[in-house]
Amino acid sequence: MPVRIAPSLLSCDFGRLADEARAAVAAGADLLHVDVMDGHFVPNLTIGPMVVEAIHRAAPTTPLDVHLMIEHPDDSIDAFARAGASIISVHAEACPHLHRTLQHIRAAGAAPAVALNPATSADVLEVVLSDVTMVLVMTVNPGFGGQRFIESCLPKVRHLREAIARRGLSVDIEVDGGIKVGTAAQVVAAGATVLVAGSAIFDTPGRDYKKAIDALRADATA
Repeated sequence: MPVRIAPSLLSCDFGRLADEARAAVAAGADLLHVDVMDGHFVPNLTIGPMVVEAIHRAAPTTPLDVHLMIEHPDDSIDAFARAGASIISVHAEACPHLHRTLQHIRAAGAAPAVALNPATSADVLEVVLSDVTMVLVMTVNPGFGGQRFIESCLPKVRHLREAIARRGLSVDIEVDGGIKVGTAAQVVAAGATVLVAGSAIFDTPGRDYKKAIDALRADATA
């Protein structure tokens, strides 16, 4: 599966959000990653469906990869799908009825995905792996951008890729947290197909987002 780059808008200039989204797309982004935080499941508070809708208007042809780091995600799935989310990731840790939640996402018109915190085993996905489009492996503890990559998460990526191949499934593995030149190569070697990068793109000197994305892609495919 080809490696895709998903710039994380959490690291962009929120005062210029629409322009930043368009700039990332023009620079070669395959998806736009949108982190939704509620101040409860994670200690930060970010955006809601109205802002996701504004991002969708700014970049209407680019898939929006919406990562719900929230408690009670079922209450918000329909609103984010209506706002333009192409993919909706929910945390296994926040979903007591995970299979039902994934069905809800699909019924709402978005592609269902499951996110796993660093300390969560991939084994929790055994029953639902065939029901997801993507698995999001967090390689930092969620809630803030700019954290350091947790290398001990790499075996989880390998385990998932082996399980997906063994069952003949077509499921992306997305990795989020500390992705930059160097770690991109590591996670792709382990089996990742979608790379979320925030500060590695949006903190690039001179705002040369194309140079940053090209460097990540080159590292990932070397």
